Amino acid sequence: MDNNKNWIDQRFPLTKVWNEHLAEYYTPRNFNFWYFFGSLAILVLVIQILTGVFLTMHFKPDAALAFASVEYIMRDVDWGWLIRYIHSTGASAFFVVIYLHMYRGMLYGSYKAPRELIWILGMVLYIALMAEAFMGYVLPWGQMSYWGAKVIINLFGSFPIVGELILEFILGDYAVGDPVLNRFFSLHVIAIPLILVILVFLHIVALHTVGSNNPDGVEIKQNKDANGIPKDGIPFHPYYSVKDIMGVVVFLMIFTSIVFFAPALGGYFLEAPNFVEANPLKTPDHIAPLWYLTPFYSVLRAIPPMFGSQLPGVLAMFAALLILIALPWLDRSKVKSIRYRSWPYKAALTIFVITFIVLGWLGMQAVTPLYSLMAQIFTALYFAFFILMPWFTSIGKTKPVPERTTEH
Repeated sequence: MDNNKNWIDQRFPLTKVWNEHLAEYYTPRNFNFWYFFGSLAILVLVIQILTGVFLTMHFKPDAALAFASVEYIMRDVDWGWLIRYIHSTGASAFFVVIYLHMYRGMLYGSYKAPRELIWILGMVLYIALMAEAFMGYVLPWGQMSYWGAKVIINLFGSFPIVGELILEFILGDYAVGDPVLNRFFSLHVIAIPLILVILVFLHIVALHTVGSNNPDGVEIKQNKDANGIPKDGIPFHPYYSVKDIMGVVVFLMIFTSIVFFAPALGGYFLEAPNFVEANPLKTPDHIAPLWYLTPFYSVLRAIPPMFGSQLPGVLAMFAALLILIALPWLDRSKVKSIRYRSWPYKAALTIFVITFIVLGWLGMQAVTPLYSLMAQIFTALYFAFFILMPWFTSIGKTKPVPERTTEH
């Protein structure tokens, strides 16, 4: 065995990689529940890639055949229904995990120096994931897939001068049809998954370069023993790899319960109109994307058209997404963790979380005067969190941060 290991190490740095990123990668000893979600995100990515490969074997990216091919997978392919439900549930599970992972970053200031690049790569990963999810949502070619694609893609036509060219480039035609289905299939199956894997790799490399943050926001690399080992650190393997396995088991229990007993989850994971084949001549009563995209869809609808153009709403939607990248530079606090932050930040973060959830709910509702007003109010609160952040993170009394982690 040792000879085989030496043979591999002479040709590939297997032991070096194992030690640097697992056995000798020292992580803070005070990780808590919130630190499960990074590894769970990788797990769901693997699940989505594996199930996606099997679905691709039977799916036909043709506007005349796509819906029938999904029905064929569900009814005639051995265990096809299970693979399809795992994949559709995995899409929503991916966003549940990612949103909780992002919240943990905001909770403990994991975007602050020296981890700005980790946050930026994470946000680019999040945007790529949204594109991947939207394109995958279109592929079954049900009613909501078709009309959702028509509404979202047509928004790009609102850009002045270049709008029509962008629209024609995306569609490959002058209407949503076979060319756009083929393009979305290619991007969903090949291009964007490759981008996601590369971004995950870069995200992890950047993380392991500067080290993991912790609930106290204390840099464990600044307090080492005579051997250069952080006094408040423990090797990721086996301590946290075993802990992550426990998180994986609990996650899979919840995940499989949904797959087997409630794969549609009341229309939140699979919408009823999407079990009806796309009909360009019949518009659904209410068009909305799945829940994980609705906060930004709500922002889009909150901004009224100007001179008959949806451009203001489109710009607001993209701004709501891109402003997340600026978080490391908007936060002026010298304290990272919520444990030692001042009360204005705690209040602002609580309001922001409530705002994001309400925007997501509003995006799933039909447009009414009351809901439109609520969307405008909560959109203003959403942007206020970022615009006012330099102010509310620099006021109030913070608690003294300990020199070492409180669980040392």
